[in-house]
Amino acid sequence: MTATTHRRQSTGSQMLFLSLELSKSTWRITSSIGPGLAPRERRLAAGSAAAVVAELAHAKRRFGLPADAPVRSCYEAGRDGFWVHRWLTQLGVDNVIVDSSSIEVPRRARRAKTDRLDGRKLLALLLRVAGGERGVWKVVRVPSAAEEDQRHLARALRAVKSDRTRTVNRIRSLLATQGVTVAGSILRVVVTRVRDWTGQPLLPGLQRRLARECAHLAQLTAQLRACDVAQRAAVRSPHEIAAAQARRLRQLKGGRLECGVAVCL
Repeated sequence: MTATTHRRQSTGSQMLFLSLELSKSTWRITSSIGPGLAPRERRLAAGSAAAVVAELAHAKRRFGLPADAPVRSCYEAGRDGFWVHRWLTQLGVDNVIVDSSSIEVPRRARRAKTDRLDGRKLLALLLRVAGGERGVWKVVRVPSAAEEDQRHLARALRAVKSDRTRTVNRIRSLLATQGVTVAGSILRVVVTRVRDWTGQPLLPGLQRRLARECAHLAQLTAQLRACDVAQRAAVRSPHEIAAAQARRLRQLKGGRLECGVAVCL
């Protein structure tokens, strides 16, 4: 027991470092106070605030830290977004979100990948950063809640455009299986009037499917127009960040190239 206590105190660290591996059902927390010590590893229910707070207290006692010792943590950017970061920050934890594509990986051999190994790897990188090493990873900028909320309109617009393109392609593909090519807008297609390559009406099952797809396309088109109107209104609003950005872009002067050098007009 005395030897264990001596090893804990020999690092001289008064800060708890931990990494979080977040998944849909569980969170894996790997903690330590410095390199050279066996990390503490625990698996908790995902999103359990009480379990995380209790684990922080247990980890501090495990490593001989005072209850008010600072905590520094990290996790990879993923499906949970930024709410975990904001919650940890409210607890007083110094957290960073790491761009997973910036984490170094061995390239000469196959790499085992488990939550346990990923947690230890992430913790080791955090300790290297805490030791002053640079270029270990890239940290994701966390936007404010208001900034994040303003992104939904543009993302919804892109999603609707993508869904509409897939629906149009699906309708054209279904018609192509019957030798039918539509030159104009798909919205103008009247399914009951379409004739196949033999000149006969389409079979009832295909007609019903095409009717459903055309109805879905009409809904997506209406959503696309509504999103476009909302986006234009947001740009005109003096209180929106996008409006200020658009005004700054309009104030930029054009230029022309002369001998490879940009010349302002």
